[in-house]
Amino acid sequence: MRIALFTETFLPKVDGIVTRLCQTITFLQRFGHQVLVIAPEGGITEYNGSQVFGVSGMPLPMYPELKLALPRPAIGEAIEKFAPDLIHMVNPAVLGMAGLFYGKMWKIPLVASYHTHLPHYLKYYGFSMLEGLMWELIKLTHNQAQLNLCTSSAMIQELGDHGVERLDLWQRGVDIDQFHPDFYSPEMRSHLTQGNPEDPLLLYVGRLSPEKEIEAIKPVLERIPGARLALVGDGPHRSQLEDYFAGTSTYFAGYMRGSTLASAFASADAFMFPSRTETLGLVLLEAMAAGCPVVAAAKGGITDIVEDGVNGFLFDPSPEAGTVAMLAATQRLLHNAEDRERVRRQARVEAERWGWKAATQQLERYYQSVLTPAKVPAQV
Repeated sequence: MRIALFTETFLPKVDGIVTRLCQTITFLQRFGHQVLVIAPEGGITEYNGSQVFGVSGMPLPMYPELKLALPRPAIGEAIEKFAPDLIHMVNPAVLGMAGLFYGKMWKIPLVASYHTHLPHYLKYYGFSMLEGLMWELIKLTHNQAQLNLCTSSAMIQELGDHGVERLDLWQRGVDIDQFHPDFYSPEMRSHLTQGNPEDPLLLYVGRLSPEKEIEAIKPVLERIPGARLALVGDGPHRSQLEDYFAGTSTYFAGYMRGSTLASAFASADAFMFPSRTETLGLVLLEAMAAGCPVVAAAKGGITDIVEDGVNGFLFDPSPEAGTVAMLAATQRLLHNAEDRERVRRQARVEAERWGWKAATQQLERYYQSVLTPAKVPAQV
């Protein structure tokens, strides 16, 4: 197959969507397929044997890491030259409209996938009044595709409730070789605790942005004696978070990648994830693969991954429960060494079920089902 992949975000930006796309491209190439990536320009022209066609764009004012890349005629020329069998629109918003346009014009089958819960993000940026309009745009765009893939059953349910059709599940994936408990490092633990490795170490990894609700960790941190928090990542909300966590035992570690990130996961006592807007939460799987117990909000795609008290700890993120529930879950994890070790082991067992090869094989079957509509894709 020849697959044209339209995405609103790609390297050098690093997040869960980019990680999934990079792994998907790698395995599609290994399976003998050819991929053309159309993405906002970032200085990348090739990735693992696939051409990356960069489209110039402007940084978003509220989120400069993301670029708004507008469709232009050169995209059509690249598509015509590549001659794809199928177009896959990843989180179609602006650039994805070019994929939709050329797919319809040249009768190329369309697949779309939903990764970022934009309607729920709006309230964190002061635009909650636009949520209804956003859902209408999502429905209008996604219903042009022959197949819409979501990364969790919760998102299938929510998109279906808002009128999106032809939905199916694109299973989760994680690199179980890169993220492993064996990468525990006393040096990394000392670094993240700022020289206090005996103290309880809470970890957050991900984008530092309002919708991640990182502020919710502060009262938990303050109520656990000696606890320290390491925030790994960066984003538009960093300066506000630095002010908010001033005076607490919080370390802003910045971006980490590869073996360094794997070591951070494996060296922490608890991975804290208060976000209520996750379509999947890839970092949860990475933490679990590294044997780092998870304390996460029982909301969205998270509940597809974490089973409370078995391979992690869930808490009720509602305003009524809030801090009390998160604190109780964290204390439950930290205060019982036997339970904590059991959860570590079970988290790794769960992660081992979800390699990227199997996830890409499933995607391959979905692609084939769109190219040959009479064939129903096998479920995994």
